[in-house]
Order: sequence, then structure tokens, then C-alpha cells
Amino acid sequence: MAAIARIEAVPRILEVACRTTGMGFAAVARVTEDRWVACAVRDEIDFGLEAGGELQVETTICHEIRASGQAVVIDHVDEDGAYRGHPTPAMYGFQSYISVPIVLRGAFFGTLCALDPRPARLKESQAPAMFALFAELIGSHLDAEQRLAQSEAALLDQREAAELREQFIAVLGHDLRNPLASIDAASRLLRKTPLDSRAQALIGAMQGSVQRMAGLIDNVLDLARGRLGGGFVAERKPDPGLAHALEQVVTELRLGHPDRRIDADIRLDRIVNADSRRLAQLLSNLIANAITHGHEATPIRVQAFVVGETLELSVANAGDPIPEAARAQLFQPFTRATYRPKQQGLGLGLWIASEIAKAHAGTLDVTSDAKETRFTLRMPLEAAPAVVEPAA
Repeated sequence: MAAIARIEAVPRILEVACRTTGMGFAAVARVTEDRWVACAVRDEIDFGLEAGGELQVETTICHEIRASGQAVVIDHVDEDGAYRGHPTPAMYGFQSYISVPIVLRGAFFGTLCALDPRPARLKESQAPAMFALFAELIGSHLDAEQRLAQSEAALLDQREAAELREQFIAVLGHDLRNPLASIDAASRLLRKTPLDSRAQALIGAMQGSVQRMAGLIDNVLDLARGRLGGGFVAERKPDPGLAHALEQVVTELRLGHPDRRIDADIRLDRIVNADSRRLAQLLSNLIANAITHGHEATPIRVQAFVVGETLELSVANAGDPIPEAARAQLFQPFTRATYRPKQQGLGLGLWIASEIAKAHAGTLDVTSDAKETRFTLRMPLEAAPAVVEPAA
């Protein structure tokens, strides 16, 4: 059940399931031979069951699904030849019901189910296919969670660290990304179906969660590569498209945070030897940090200039100054846990930004007072040629 609780998209999946089917109760249940335990619940009809609650497994249809491995869909119990006299609907007071198995590593884990005291048209709708897809996504997430937990535990044994290095990175890069890609694809598919505005908003929230989870995976993957795989590597080359890459980051974050003002002044009159993808990642992390910790009423200011033979890229925001004692540890991984323990995230963004700066033979510094907090990257151009402007 703990693994289900860590899957951020599950509550949204249950809410979308209720909204699209019109049913008032949906749950993810762990079903074994002798136990039925609710892992996650969406209850709009006062069914009376919360996460962690249990039912007598032999009184549930899920118990039968465990034995058969087949989904059950009931539009109207009173008119269903197979379930009209079944004791479970009478015991729990429902007329419509849908439940599909969740499979984990080839074995039955439990079910994704929904029910309602009113009849519903389920069999001829998209509900069975949608529930099957959601069940598959949940199973994939559980599998990835278990694989990641196993890899993390093994990494504690120093004797196996070298052997598990690539396995750990593969789990992050493959086993977690694939389920996220499936959820993203499913949410995009659902956006094309006729749904009310509330359901569309929920799907949008699901996509936002996917993007945030993808960012966390990227950060942890960079941590694993930096600590276990020999450090950050920047593929530096003369890149006339660096300014565009930086501007694209600003544009994307403006779209993602329409309530925040981000002012940008990016003027590069020289070609810089740089890894534009990595510098874009650095800028994204710095702006995300400013969005999290800066005052919402004041703009975030992004500047990028060539000063002599140095590229200077800075992000500034108004907000509470960073304590002097915290600055010395600011670019260490997981610093957020001690500096701002109530903030979300892993505290890897500034560490990754500093590692990218080092990979470019540069520095990332911070100044912070009551007026503003400013992070500044300074890195050498390595005598790159001047930008040639096209003829008018």
C-alpha cells in the first residue's frame, strides 16, 4: 500500500474514473487469498471506506476476479443474469460495478474497481478499455517502484556498488520513464474524448504531475550519473543557437507558470563554446528555484551577456534572503531537506546547476540580501569567434 501512496497520479486516475463513468466510488485494492485492503479511494457516495480500510475478501467480487483473472462489468445488477442473485451487490448496495485486475510482474496484485447504487451504461462505453489501461499503468508504476527500492537497497552494500551502477541508472532511465510516457499518452488520448470541464481540468493536472515526476527522474538520474558514473560531461562546441535555447527555456516556464512574471534580457554577440542542452538545463533549474522561493508579486529577472571573454548568465528574484550559514551548503545535493524542509522536491536542482557550471570550466555563485537573491554563472568563451549578422 505504501508504494501506491507514492504514485502521485493514482488519486487523479480515480477521480477521472468517477467523472467519466458517473460512478461515485472508485478504489485501488490489494487482494490476496485472505485479505482485501483499500490502497487508494475516491468516495463521493459515502460508501464509508478509506485508504487502509478492509473488507472481508470472501464477500467481494474482487475475490472471484483474483481466481479468474478476468474483469467484471455490470451495468444493472437487477437485470444481469449472472449477478442478479449474487450476495455481494445486496450486501454493499450497488447496481453498477466495474473491476479489472492489476498485474504486478506477471502475478495478480489486486483490482481497480468502481461502483455506484445507480445503474450505469458501462459495457458499451469506453470505461472497460479505460480501466484496463489505468490498471496497466498502476501495475507498471508498482513494478518500477519495487525495482527502484531494490536497487537503492543494493547500493548500500559497497561491495556491489560497481555492479549495480548501470542497473540503477537503467531503472531510472527506463523503468520509470516508460510508465510516465504511458500516462502522458493516455491523458492525451482522454483529452480527445468528450468530457466535462472538470474532467478536462483533472487530466491537465495529471499531465502536470507527469511533467513534475519526469523532472524529478531527470534530477535523480543526473545525481546517479554524477556520483556513480564519473561526473558530469559537457559536450562543448561553438553553438550559435545557445541564445535561442535559453530563450526557449524562458518561454516554456512562462507557459507553465502564467501567474509569474519572468523578464529576460538575453544578448549574446559572440558564439560560445558550450553544451546548449546542459546550459538550458542549468537555466531551467535556476528559474524553477526562483519561482519556488521568490516573492510572487515581483518579476524574476534573467540576463545573459558576454563580458570580455566570459559568458555571464544570471537569475534574480526578490524574496527572503538565504541565511549566511546555508550558503556554504547550498550547492550540495539534498540541501533543501535542511534549508527549507517544507518545500517539495529533492533539493538537487542547484547541485546539478553547479555541476553543469564546473563541466564548462565555470563557476556558479550566489548573492542574497533583503533586496534580491541572484545566482550567476560565469564561464570562459574559449576565444569563440564573433557572431556574423546576416546582411539586411
